[in-house]
Amino acid sequence: MIPSLRKQFNAGFTSDKYQTFLRRIDDASGTHVSFRLAETPCFFPKALLERMAEDGKELIRQLVESPEYRAKSDEAVPAEFKVPNEPAHPLFVQVDFGLVRDAVGELQPKLVELQAFPSLYAYQVTLAQSYIDVYGLDSGLKFFLSGLDEESYLQLLRKAIVAGHDPENVILMEIHPQEQKTLPDFLLTEKMLGIRTVDIESIKKEGTRLYYEWAGKRIPIQRIYNRAIVDELQRKHVKLGFDWRDDLDVEWAGHPNWYFRISKFSIPYLRHESVPKTWFLDRLERIPDDLQNYALKPLYSFAGLGVVIAPKKEDIEAIPAEKRAEYILQERLHFEPVIETPFGGTKAEVRVMYVWQEELMAVLTIIRMGRGLMMGVDHNRDMEWVGASAGLWVEE
Repeated sequence: MIPSLRKQFNAGFTSDKYQTFLRRIDDASGTHVSFRLAETPCFFPKALLERMAEDGKELIRQLVESPEYRAKSDEAVPAEFKVPNEPAHPLFVQVDFGLVRDAVGELQPKLVELQAFPSLYAYQVTLAQSYIDVYGLDSGLKFFLSGLDEESYLQLLRKAIVAGHDPENVILMEIHPQEQKTLPDFLLTEKMLGIRTVDIESIKKEGTRLYYEWAGKRIPIQRIYNRAIVDELQRKHVKLGFDWRDDLDVEWAGHPNWYFRISKFSIPYLRHESVPKTWFLDRLERIPDDLQNYALKPLYSFAGLGVVIAPKKEDIEAIPAEKRAEYILQERLHFEPVIETPFGGTKAEVRVMYVWQEELMAVLTIIRMGRGLMMGVDHNRDMEWVGASAGLWVEE
């Protein structure tokens, strides 16, 4: 999107550099990255990234600062997963935007979805820096937002996740972490912050305290960086040694209730020029005739699981009436292919990553490049110059 940088990168690209880049990421992560990494970073105008960051803030605040929405979103938190001691706002939020052309041909960011849940806060730093280093890009290229640099970002993340505790008593909690595609981020988080990744199934409870075992010792857990997703817990029938509803003597780095409150459930309540028309399926007065212009999405799923682009009337009618409140029908976005590649124009979805401590702050971006119907890395598996990428920018 910065034509001079795009032209220069494409002209200098070699498959050898790309293979070196992939090895660099694996070596830095301490494990093989199993999802597809794009051959290229994306070069964005700073003003466009700042606009998306500000739009995202406005959307997040619209929800969090509304007592009416807070009351409505109570119904989004399942009773069996309602965790006590919920804070006034989420700690981590992700807002995903696609780029579309408006009626006069201008590029406009449009909301895809938003989620109050952690993303790849450690891994994405390594990915962005590796693009710069391996491809020998201009050292003036940046990837942190809000005036952050490597040192201030590390301090921010340490305060958010470790929060002054002994790192031994802080865990990254996940379901079978060694099996997750996001394992590279877990391992890089351990290196960055000195905390440990612990399988949720191995956590034990005694009274109001939680423990994990390490090297034959029982280690008290004082703070949890939660990466466990409830729908996966249910799908895999995971047995826990504690109950989410327990009033535990533990702090949450990312309180689980916010995963439900700020999610696809939120989109029908948002009022902003970046938000596509969206309805809860159970509140839809009639099924539109032009379903090719819509997407059917389950409220609580990750990585595009269960999403149907251009659904048929039968797809909607097949959902039982009692389940329809768990789906939205959303105006379909036609992303503009803004990244020039050897395989033609390629679309980019921009995730703006936020940390909310004293202030709500945009910190990084994740980019997904694709030429398929959907943007997730799983949906562009057999293509080149697509996949997970990083957003780089220069001072204008």
